[in-house]
Amino acid sequence: MKKSTLFYASGSILVAIIIGTAVLRSGNDPKAVEKENSGPPSLIGGAASSTLINTAAATQPIKVFFSNAKFDPGASCDKVFPVTRSILKTSAVGRASLLELLAGPTKAEKAQGFTTAINPGVPLKKLTIENSTAYADFSGKLEENAAGSCRVIAIRAQITETLKQFPSVKNVVISVNGRVADILQP
Repeated sequence: MKKSTLFYASGSILVAIIIGTAVLRSGNDPKAVEKENSGPPSLIGGAASSTLINTAAATQPIKVFFSNAKFDPGASCDKVFPVTRSILKTSAVGRASLLELLAGPTKAEKAQGFTTAINPGVPLKKLTIENSTAYADFSGKLEENAAGSCRVIAIRAQITETLKQFPSVKNVVISVNGRVADILQP
């Protein structure tokens, strides 16, 4: 074996040992691994190695709720079904979940029969949670062309169930530009 090949093989083994030791010492705590890997990237296998370790720890699963005719052949207006997505960890998980909902089903989710009653491009203006009630305020685009009681019920169900997945939310109040009383009427 050439000296240069032996040198690179030894270096790779050393990098694996350093990363493995950091994981073992951390007790699988990603923040501890991140601290261990805070040295120069050349000593820990490059930026890609630390990114791979930290990226997995920096996400969290959430659910967004959509209609699905395959799961509900009777097309009940208020029946929505969860899709699990992975988002970057955030303390504003309710807001992040609504933003995922507003993005609509992905191509893969559409292929599985998931659909949305929410208009594309609806912005979330504000979300607050007080006393177990989530107050979600959207722009007027939410109710554009939302004629028909079934569609209005489906929009409400998608938003409500997406927020009620969190234990801190028992009730949901939906508003448009701050208005609550006359929004999403059939």
